[in-house]
Amino acid sequence: MLPSRTKLYVSGFLALVILIGGYVLFQARNIIIGPVVKIENPISGAVVDNPLVSISGVARNVSYISLNDRPIFIDEEGNFKEKLLVSPGYSIMTIVARDRFDRTTKEVIELVYR
Repeated sequence: MLPSRTKLYVSGFLALVILIGGYVLFQARNIIIGPVVKIENPISGAVVDNPLVSISGVARNVSYISLNDRPIFIDEEGNFKEKLLVSPGYSIMTIVARDRFDRTTKEVIELVYR
């Protein structure tokens, strides 16, 4: 049996290691998750009446983002807003985001312009 003081030191050390490990995992969550893109406007499958479509959303943990293979820019908070001219009928817009570890994510928006 260990003396009670030694048990206290071992318990305190283990608690400290668990707290530090939890903190490291919490701070590394953005690196672990990878790039995230959320399209706010327009909703996929929407029918639009105007050929000039405004695409907006939020991107997190990205180093490069493109709309239909054309680079777009995000502000400091990760927001982006682009305008795109669509032709009558069915249109597909693809947003691809890549992080610094070369992991990619892709969002597809399908629209119908009448």
